[in-house]
Amino acid sequence: MKIEEVHILPTDKSPDVLLNPEGIIKVSGRAIDENLRKVPEQITNWIDVYLLNPVKTTQVIIALEYLNSFNTIILTSILRRLSQVKQQSKELVIKWYIENDDDDLLDRGESISTAFDIPIEFIMIDNIKSCY
Repeated sequence: MKIEEVHILPTDKSPDVLLNPEGIIKVSGRAIDENLRKVPEQITNWIDVYLLNPVKTTQVIIALEYLNSFNTIILTSILRRLSQVKQQSKELVIKWYIENDDDDLLDRGESISTAFDIPIEFIMIDNIKSCY
């Protein structure tokens, strides 16, 4: 089954999401929308198909200027699902860009990494908007 690239455009409350079948998944922008009931079906469906035959290295890039509690749950769900790549003897690389002074976002990321045993590389930068 051929998998197509999915690009979900951002709004003022939801992030830009790029799902590329070459193993690049990018989430950037603001994640503050609380109208979502669960992880958007388009994302979960794409990940499920991708996991049938993931590429050798899957790279997840996260660059969020804001992430509320509700969207933390959604992001965690996505990362947990993607961590299944490791069960297929493939590599999962997660790079999370965070502004230097955003201790709250760093704490959330570290909690996700620890609680679900998902290795995440945190990269501290001056301006998160330079990532998207």
